[in-house]
Amino acid sequence: MEGIMKSIFVAASGLKAQTGRMRVIAENIANADSVGATPGQDPYRRQVPTFASELDRELGSRVVTLERIVPDRSDFGLRFDPGHPAADERGYVKTPNVSTLVESVDMREAQRSYQANLNVIQSTRQMLARTLDILRA
Repeated sequence: MEGIMKSIFVAASGLKAQTGRMRVIAENIANADSVGATPGQDPYRRQVPTFASELDRELGSRVVTLERIVPDRSDFGLRFDPGHPAADERGYVKTPNVSTLVESVDMREAQRSYQANLNVIQSTRQMLARTLDILRA
Protein backbone atom coordinates (compact mmCIF):
# COMPACT_ATOMS: atom_id res chain seq x y z
CA MET A 1 0.00 0.00 0.00
CA GLU A 2 2.88 2.36 0.74
CA GLY A 3 4.10 2.26 -2.88
CA ILE A 4 0.62 2.95 -4.16
CA MET A 5 0.29 6.05 -2.01
CA LYS A 6 3.74 7.26 -3.07
CA SER A 7 2.73 7.10 -6.72
CA ILE A 8 -0.33 9.25 -6.00
CA PHE A 9 1.77 11.88 -4.21
CA VAL A 10 4.42 11.90 -6.96
CA ALA A 11 1.74 12.34 -9.64
CA ALA A 12 0.11 15.07 -7.53
CA SER A 13 3.42 16.96 -7.55
CA GLY A 14 3.30 16.76 -11.35
CA LEU A 15 -0.24 18.16 -11.32
CA LYS A 16 0.86 21.07 -9.16
CA ALA A 17 3.90 21.81 -11.34
CA GLN A 18 1.88 21.74 -14.56
CA THR A 19 -0.78 23.98 -13.02
CA GLY A 20 1.96 26.54 -12.28
CA ARG A 21 3.27 26.17 -15.82
CA MET A 22 -0.20 26.80 -17.27
CA ARG A 23 -0.54 29.92 -15.10
CA VAL A 24 2.74 31.32 -16.50
CA ILE A 25 1.65 30.52 -20.06
CA ALA A 26 -1.70 32.23 -19.45
CA GLU A 27 0.12 35.34 -18.20
CA ASN A 28 2.30 35.34 -21.32
CA ILE A 29 -0.72 35.07 -23.62
CA ALA A 30 -2.62 37.75 -21.69
CA ASN A 31 0.31 40.15 -22.08
CA ALA A 32 1.18 39.34 -25.70
CA ASP A 33 0.07 42.82 -26.77
CA SER A 34 1.30 44.79 -23.74
CA VAL A 35 3.66 47.47 -24.95
CA GLY A 36 5.37 50.23 -23.00
CA ALA A 37 3.60 53.53 -22.36
CA THR A 38 6.49 55.79 -23.35
CA PRO A 39 9.19 55.72 -26.04
CA GLY A 40 12.07 53.44 -25.09
CA GLN A 41 10.12 51.68 -22.33
CA ASP A 42 10.35 47.91 -22.55
CA PRO A 43 7.15 45.97 -23.16
CA TYR A 44 6.12 42.81 -21.32
CA ARG A 45 8.88 40.20 -21.30
CA ARG A 46 7.90 36.56 -21.74
CA GLN A 47 8.34 34.39 -18.64
CA VAL A 48 9.60 30.80 -18.76
CA PRO A 49 8.89 28.26 -16.00
CA THR A 50 11.68 25.91 -14.91
CA PHE A 51 11.25 22.61 -13.12
CA ALA A 52 13.38 20.72 -10.62
CA SER A 53 13.41 17.19 -9.33
CA GLU A 54 13.48 17.23 -5.55
CA LEU A 55 13.74 14.48 -2.96
CA ASP A 56 10.71 14.42 -0.68
CA ARG A 57 12.22 12.85 2.45
CA GLU A 58 8.83 12.10 3.96
CA LEU A 59 7.82 10.12 0.88
CA GLY A 60 11.27 8.78 0.13
CA SER A 61 10.67 9.62 -3.54
CA ARG A 62 11.66 12.25 -6.04
CA VAL A 63 8.95 14.76 -6.95
CA VAL A 64 8.81 17.57 -9.47
CA THR A 65 8.50 21.19 -8.43
CA LEU A 66 8.07 24.43 -10.28
CA GLU A 67 11.48 25.86 -9.42
CA ARG A 68 11.78 29.35 -10.82
CA ILE A 69 10.15 31.55 -13.37
CA VAL A 70 12.80 33.29 -15.44
CA PRO A 71 12.50 36.02 -18.05
CA ASP A 72 13.03 35.05 -21.69
CA ARG A 73 16.01 37.13 -22.83
CA SER A 74 15.17 36.96 -26.55
CA ASP A 75 14.84 40.25 -28.39
CA PHE A 76 11.66 42.27 -28.43
CA GLY A 77 9.84 42.77 -31.71
CA LEU A 78 9.32 46.08 -33.44
CA ARG A 79 6.11 47.34 -35.00
CA PHE A 80 5.88 50.43 -37.15
CA ASP A 81 3.22 52.62 -35.54
CA PRO A 82 4.32 56.27 -35.60
CA GLY A 83 1.10 57.48 -33.93
CA HIS A 84 1.54 55.31 -30.83
CA PRO A 85 2.63 57.10 -27.62
CA ALA A 86 5.46 54.57 -27.16
CA ALA A 87 6.85 55.01 -30.70
CA ASP A 88 10.50 55.96 -30.92
CA GLU A 89 11.86 58.73 -33.17
CA ARG A 90 11.72 56.35 -36.17
CA GLY A 91 8.08 55.46 -35.48
CA TYR A 92 8.69 51.96 -34.08
CA VAL A 93 7.12 50.50 -30.95
CA LYS A 94 8.80 47.67 -29.05
CA THR A 95 6.51 44.64 -28.83
CA PRO A 96 6.65 41.74 -26.35
CA ASN A 97 8.80 38.72 -27.14
CA VAL A 98 5.70 36.51 -26.79
CA SER A 99 4.56 34.28 -29.64
CA THR A 100 0.99 33.13 -29.09
CA LEU A 101 1.72 30.14 -31.34
CA VAL A 102 4.61 29.03 -29.11
CA GLU A 103 2.51 29.64 -25.99
CA SER A 104 -0.37 27.60 -27.45
CA VAL A 105 1.95 24.67 -28.17
CA ASP A 106 3.43 24.94 -24.66
CA MET A 107 -0.10 25.02 -23.19
CA ARG A 108 -1.06 21.88 -25.12
CA GLU A 109 2.06 20.12 -23.81
CA ALA A 110 1.30 21.22 -20.24
CA GLN A 111 -2.29 19.96 -20.59
CA ARG A 112 -1.08 16.58 -21.83
CA SER A 113 1.38 16.26 -18.98
CA TYR A 114 -1.32 17.29 -16.50
CA GLN A 115 -3.68 14.67 -17.98
CA ALA A 116 -0.98 11.97 -17.82
CA ASN A 117 -0.41 12.67 -14.12
CA LEU A 118 -4.16 12.64 -13.54
CA ASN A 119 -4.37 9.26 -15.30
CA VAL A 120 -1.70 7.90 -12.95
CA ILE A 121 -3.75 8.99 -9.94
CA GLN A 122 -6.97 7.54 -11.36
CA SER A 123 -5.32 4.23 -12.28
CA THR A 124 -3.67 3.99 -8.87
CA ARG A 125 -6.99 4.65 -7.11
CA GLN A 126 -8.63 1.91 -9.21
CA MET A 127 -5.86 -0.55 -8.29
CA LEU A 128 -6.26 0.36 -4.63
CA ALA A 129 -10.03 -0.15 -4.83
CA ARG A 130 -9.59 -3.58 -6.48
CA THR A 131 -7.06 -4.58 -3.83
CA LEU A 132 -9.49 -3.61 -1.06
CA ASP A 133 -12.28 -5.55 -2.80
CA ILE A 134 -10.08 -8.65 -2.90
CA LEU A 135 -9.13 -8.28 0.76
CA ARG A 136 -12.82 -7.98 1.75
CA ALA A 137 -13.81 -11.16 -0.13
